[in-house]
Amino acid sequence: MTAQGSKKVIYAALAGNALIAVTKFTAAAFTGSSAMFSEAIHSSVDTGNQCLLLYGMRRAERPADLRHPFGYSKEIYFWAFVVAILIFAVGAGVSFYEGVQKTLHPHAVTNVHINYLVLGAAIVFEGFAWYVAFKEFKRGVRKRSMLRALLHSKDPSIFTVLLEDTAAMLGLIVALVGIFLADQLNMPVLDGVASMVIGVILALAAVILAYETKALLIGESADEEVVAGVRGMLKDNPQVTAINEVLTMHMGPADVLTNISIDFADSASAEQIETTISTLERQIKSDYPEIRRVFIEVQSRHGHTLDQKG
Repeated sequence: MTAQGSKKVIYAALAGNALIAVTKFTAAAFTGSSAMFSEAIHSSVDTGNQCLLLYGMRRAERPADLRHPFGYSKEIYFWAFVVAILIFAVGAGVSFYEGVQKTLHPHAVTNVHINYLVLGAAIVFEGFAWYVAFKEFKRGVRKRSMLRALLHSKDPSIFTVLLEDTAAMLGLIVALVGIFLADQLNMPVLDGVASMVIGVILALAAVILAYETKALLIGESADEEVVAGVRGMLKDNPQVTAINEVLTMHMGPADVLTNISIDFADSASAEQIETTISTLERQIKSDYPEIRRVFIEVQSRHGHTLDQKG
């Protein structure tokens, strides 16, 4: 996934959510709908989240220095985790609170047709933003199912927007149904119930996002296909007699650190070992551009086994 592709997704979501938030707040003020107010809060939080993701991407692009020799790529994971906290605390919290208040003190929704127009337009805008995010996300899916790809994605700038937009679409449908039923059945309490349901949807989205981002923050390995490909290169090299281990960790969406321990034949000269290591490093980086750093350690199989036991 390219940085340009990630930014395109975020800019599309940012523009849509900013316009939708203003429209929803206006509609909520005119109609008194709790569900519409919750949706306005939701869009506002999403707008702020996209700004944080863009900020995180810019910070992550800083070059490595003495203080951070492996660079700042992980910073995007930190800001994605902050986004998860905001969705849960602000989006879900305010929506659920507003729904409880409306349920305890119900009042009729006025000018209900304004809500229908705003929600209909919001569904169109959110649908477009969701399509842009889905299309960009699908490029990196390969042969995986969408759910498995989402759970294994390493780029929070993509899966965060996709998750937010999915929650937004569900929230809009819930708001539309809640307002419609509250008006048709003359039961204003259903407007408050819809607001609470929106809060639950946002809370679930926040939990999923926090879980995924936490795994990346503490150090998640590269895709199984990448690790298997690296092992295949090592196995095919005639100078390598044993592969002790291949350890990978994502420092960023397209920044993988790889540590390799291999054994050579006892008859291999120092020059042959050095040449083989240099060749392997170039080959690995060429075939897998996301692997930016490769550290290859020469260690006997027996010595590695003893180290593991110790």
